[in-house]
Amino acid sequence: MQGYCLKFYVHEFHKTNGKLTYEWLLEKALALKIHGGSAFRALAGFGKHGILHEEHFLELASEVPVEVIFYLQEDEASALLQAIKEKDLSLYYVKFPAEYGTL
Repeated sequence: MQGYCLKFYVHEFHKTNGKLTYEWLLEKALALKIHGGSAFRALAGFGKHGILHEEHFLELASEVPVEVIFYLQEDEASALLQAIKEKDLSLYYVKFPAEYGTL
């Protein structure tokens, strides 16, 4: 199937409407009837501000990046991006063509 890969990068403990943002994204996609999504916690990462976030042994409150990824059709990607715009969230995303399916 031809479609798109849509990825979002958020901070681990950033919240939207009292929920962790990665959870909010997954729940919003589910409500839009998008067929699947996953969140992956990074070991380390940095963004546009050049601050390295990484988890250290015995550190109680790390703030590592979380990648939230969806493989979907153009109309689904547009609906999810529109929901984020309507919520007035500032989220970094990447969207690119992808082939996906089941074997």
